[in-house]
Amino acid sequence: MPLDPMPDWVLTRRREIGARIRTARLRAGLTQIQLAERIGREHRTIHRWEYARHIPNLQDLLLVADALGVPLADLVR
Repeated sequence: MPLDPMPDWVLTRRREIGARIRTARLRAGLTQIQLAERIGREHRTIHRWEYARHIPNLQDLLLVADALGVPLADLVR
């Protein structure tokens, strides 16, 4: 059962993870569209993750980390 409303710390962590994805993507020199193509997702999905509208699941985080050449821990610390 989801928590309603979501605790503040969850929203904070969601924003932090999104910012880390964005930073790693920019360091890799990729656009949202290019990253989306590499992991088989729509670019809107990448946008939603980066701006904390949605949170990627573990499988998606693994795909992103691999596509960007960063350890998974760097995205979720």
